[in-house]
Amino acid sequence: MSTAPNETPRPGAAGRPRGAAPAGERLADWADGRLGLYTLAKANMRKIFPDHWSFMLGEICLYSFLIIILTGVYLTLFFHPAMNEVEYHGGYVPLQGQMMSEAFSSTLHISFDVRGGLLVRQIHHWGAVVFIAGMFVHMMRVFFSGAFRKPRELNWLFGFLLLVLGMFTGFTGYSLPDDLLSGTGVRFMEGAILSVPIVGTYLSFFLFGGEFPGHEFVARFYTIHILLLPGLMLGLMVAHLILVFYHKHTQFAGPGKTEKNVVGMPLLPVYMAKAGGFFFLVFGVLAALAAIAQINPIWAIGPYRPDQVSTGAQPDWYMGMAEGLIRAMPGWEINFWGHTLVLGVFVPLVMFGLILAAIAAYPFIEAWITRDKREHHILDRPRNAATRTAFGVAWLTVYFVMLIGGGNDIVATHFHLSINAVTWFVRIAYFVGPVIAFIVTKRICLGLQRRDRDKVLHGRETGIVKRLPHGEYIEVHEPLSQEQLHTLTSHKQYAPAEIGPTVDENGVERKVPASEKLRVKLSHAYYGEESQIPKPTVDEYKEIASGHGHH
Repeated sequence: MSTAPNETPRPGAAGRPRGAAPAGERLADWADGRLGLYTLAKANMRKIFPDHWSFMLGEICLYSFLIIILTGVYLTLFFHPAMNEVEYHGGYVPLQGQMMSEAFSSTLHISFDVRGGLLVRQIHHWGAVVFIAGMFVHMMRVFFSGAFRKPRELNWLFGFLLLVLGMFTGFTGYSLPDDLLSGTGVRFMEGAILSVPIVGTYLSFFLFGGEFPGHEFVARFYTIHILLLPGLMLGLMVAHLILVFYHKHTQFAGPGKTEKNVVGMPLLPVYMAKAGGFFFLVFGVLAALAAIAQINPIWAIGPYRPDQVSTGAQPDWYMGMAEGLIRAMPGWEINFWGHTLVLGVFVPLVMFGLILAAIAAYPFIEAWITRDKREHHILDRPRNAATRTAFGVAWLTVYFVMLIGGGNDIVATHFHLSINAVTWFVRIAYFVGPVIAFIVTKRICLGLQRRDRDKVLHGRETGIVKRLPHGEYIEVHEPLSQEQLHTLTSHKQYAPAEIGPTVDENGVERKVPASEKLRVKLSHAYYGEESQIPKPTVDEYKEIASGHGHH
């Protein structure tokens, strides 16, 4: 449409000149000319995501993290990260007139005098607990289903670092109120730092600005809690999501699903609508928890004093393993070159670090054992990777045994047991429990593999008993559908590695490296006859299906 130079354009819809684009469209065109949004949206907004309930675990982590950030910003407006002593004159009458740090006083102010402050504070704390629990379960889902394999090893490391950073972020967070419980936890951490040979004292003085507790650790923890650790976690989370988008999402085996496609729903509008609704569902659950279930009532504990220890002091559950290792360890000490080495504290710290390192390195260990260079986008059923699943359950057993060790006093008082008996149980179960869990889990997985094999060859049990003309009773089996057959037989089974001939064609003996011998032994432990049940072959299925040798 053209107009004369002095002619005013006639208004069109919504009062704009006829033929002019809406303001939103013009803004989108402007942004596309500078950022290429149309091309980006066209390439990614219709990206397909598979639909399975276990994939929601990662969303719970993401949404909990966002809620933690939102509530944390609100709390920073009222919290004073200082250890200067003040006399309390706030709304909580039982503590009025008592001396306490500004950090503790401001936390009481948030809880009793700020409108909605206690609710927001409890949402923040519950969000942290759910966030770490979600990451813990999410990593177990990734581990048991084999989603960490190529090309996702780096994403496994990102997730592992998020879990570890989340644990320490939670620790610094519940240390900020400077109450007697959190102060006891900080004292525990200081003792652990001091146990490190040579540099322990220097590290402690650097962190606390001198002798414990000093006057600076709350301010330093505050900076670490609201800036350093969340910044690192946000960067890792963004990188994690970018890699999920880039590598495409994993999916469980099923008809039409291959290593080269994804079967599911598009990101827009279906997945985004579901994700948005799920965010508010997570927010609602956290708000309900905060309103109903009290967490960290610091006013009932009181301010921290170095000469007191809180009765029944327990950390949040995700730090319970570290404390359990130290509580279960005998109080051994040795003198070395005029220095006392506190092995009762230092050895558990080393063990805790080794356990975490083993979890982080597992994808690379399994890739080295299998020598598998293929990309994997189809997930394993845990039963079909019996040794891996058994290792995972053994790790969980160690964790929960040490969690009992971290609360040995609570277990003893609640169940009227001797604390020494509980401690000795934890010491024995730490070594025996994982072995039993490994063996039992592996046998269960092999039993489930046999059951799947029988279902493929003989069909599903219908519960109908039939009597044959010659008097024999049999149970009628119903053949499986093609979809069920595909799901039960699509997994790949590895053949255990072999060293091969040690003598070449000229009779010269070949030296086999010790690492290769170890790899072969581990390969047989993972994929030998005792670790997997052979899948039924096509010939076996045809023979059974044709009616030979069975009813």
